[in-house]
Amino acid sequence: MQVTGVDRDPDQQPDAPGLIKIKADLENGGSWPLGGQRFDLIVVTNYLHRPILPDIVEALAPGGLLLYETFALGNERFGKPSNPNFLLRPGELATTVAGRLEIIEFEEVELGGPHPAVVQRIAARAPS
Repeated sequence: MQVTGVDRDPDQQPDAPGLIKIKADLENGGSWPLGGQRFDLIVVTNYLHRPILPDIVEALAPGGLLLYETFALGNERFGKPSNPNFLLRPGELATTVAGRLEIIEFEEVELGGPHPAVVQRIAARAPS
């Protein structure tokens, strides 16, 4: 199995067999670093940069699965991120993929426990 990771400092990530590390700052306004590549699975956690959301959706192979979780409005009560520019608006993740991907599951939830947060989560599949 091959895994591709994108990070502005990929050397901070552990090495693993089959892992391809790509150094890129996705927020610098540069071009999408993955070109026309397609992926069977894309996982995004704790990250939001709205301009690249369409690129993420386009990078899914036919039948590919998107798993995305990041912070939403309301999280400012618990700490960072607290800037509304970095927090999803109500239903935003579902609205962003609607009509392009089949939404399997979506939730907007407040997490309790030792690290409380407000997040949106989505599992969505690209058409085959």
